[in-house]
Amino acid sequence: MIDTPMAVTVADARADLYGLLAAALDGETAVLAAAMCDGSLVDVAATLPVEIDASALEREDVDEEALSIAFDNLFVVPGPKYVPPIASAHRDDPSEPFESDSPFHDEGSAGELLGDPASTMSALYERAGFQPQRGEFPDHVAAQLEFLGAAARAEARALEDGDDERARAERFRTLQRETLGRLGWLDAFHEDVAAADGRDGVYTALVTVTRTVTAWHARDLEESDR
Repeated sequence: MIDTPMAVTVADARADLYGLLAAALDGETAVLAAAMCDGSLVDVAATLPVEIDASALEREDVDEEALSIAFDNLFVVPGPKYVPPIASAHRDDPSEPFESDSPFHDEGSAGELLGDPASTMSALYERAGFQPQRGEFPDHVAAQLEFLGAAARAEARALEDGDDERARAERFRTLQRETLGRLGWLDAFHEDVAAADGRDGVYTALVTVTRTVTAWHARDLEESDR
């Protein structure tokens, strides 16, 4: 039998965490700096059932300007350190039909802008009546995390409404499952960020936490279905 108060607490905590991660990966350096100074992301990492290095995310003082420059170099401005923060860019196979607005992309090759991952996420958002406020594209990591947070929050509120809303709560859990199932690209994203930012970089640590949190969330949902 489900422990409703605990389920509500867990869903709300996930919503808060996904909101923080979405903001940080959408360039809100003030939010990330505050989380680094208060140690909240390191605390999250410590609760995970696997050991990861999140030490770069704990600082007493943070240079927000340097953090902002690092973010732009990694995720905004094409250059030697640029890593596209969108799922479509990390596909191994081209989407069908081919459609890309990128002048640097060869037709019929993978990694096109607004590929199948973007279409899939757009369909999920439409089903949920959700309009992402973060990320420039539907498959941007910040948009996907924002959606996970919104679905977790909606699940919590449905659970609070009692047994009559169990079906609604399950609907939002299904949306979380489907979104988490579309985040396999975070593995390649993580490796690319680590190569560009360094293994001890702030954004490497941030993506490490993000990748691990989503993987264990997916595992928790899978185990709850058994």
